[in-house]
Amino acid sequence: MGTDALKRIQAAQNPDGGWPYHKGGSWTEPTVYALLANRASGGAAVRHGDAVAWLGAAQRRDGGWAPRRSVDQSTWVTALVALLPPETVGAAPHARAIDWLLGQTGRDASPFFRLRELLATGKMLPPAAGTGWSWFPGTAAWVTPTCLGILALRKQYARQPARDLLERIDAAQRYLFSRRCVDGGWNYGSNHAVGYDLDSYPETTGQALLALAGTDPGKLRDTIGLAQRFLREHRSSGGAAWLRLGLLAHQQLPAGAPLFRMPCRTLPDTALTVMADAAAQGRNVFLE
Repeated sequence: MGTDALKRIQAAQNPDGGWPYHKGGSWTEPTVYALLANRASGGAAVRHGDAVAWLGAAQRRDGGWAPRRSVDQSTWVTALVALLPPETVGAAPHARAIDWLLGQTGRDASPFFRLRELLATGKMLPPAAGTGWSWFPGTAAWVTPTCLGILALRKQYARQPARDLLERIDAAQRYLFSRRCVDGGWNYGSNHAVGYDLDSYPETTGQALLALAGTDPGKLRDTIGLAQRFLREHRSSGGAAWLRLGLLAHQQLPAGAPLFRMPCRTLPDTALTVMADAAAQGRNVFLE
């Protein structure tokens, strides 16, 4: 798929340097995924300078990024940009993105939030186990932004080890374990609601495996088995890509297993599939 996928990514690049999800205006998420896919492939299939200029102009004063320029608030996509090497967006803008991430935490980690829930529902939430990241500042933490935050800070820690980075990564990984579903995987947020255990999802299970690379394998035995089953049964290109990336991070992708190929309907799906293919060849851009 590699060459054809890269051609599709190249053809989808907008005149302003960014990428759309499918067609139309540029957004931060698909733009970062396109750059990561291009990096994973080792090619120069895109107008790299134009893409970097688009991202540079989109950074907000607080150091974060919004989903697109018309949104007036920095959000979870800042973690995506921080996954790029510092030289891509510039050392100073990248450092400001890391500082923004370190300053964010899910609102559900605060005692005030738990007290408000008690007054509103009559039920006291259990103390937060670790702290994740939210989609938007001032809201509860969710699995996907937490996984991306971990991956971004781990890359930064590999470049410049610092105690605050390590502590934040540890807290976010503890948050993930506290949100794991009874089947061993993850859904988008809660593992229990209105008296019922909730099922996990393929894409978020793959993301969590990726963010927990290096964890004691004994803690993830059920997760890995579930992810392997998800991969055999799944029919989404984006979900399959996340599962492959997560399993490869633990060297647990079944050898010789037939791989179902679902058409990629969005730019992120195409880019993630390119990155999963590269990871199968030994280059996982989320972990390097």
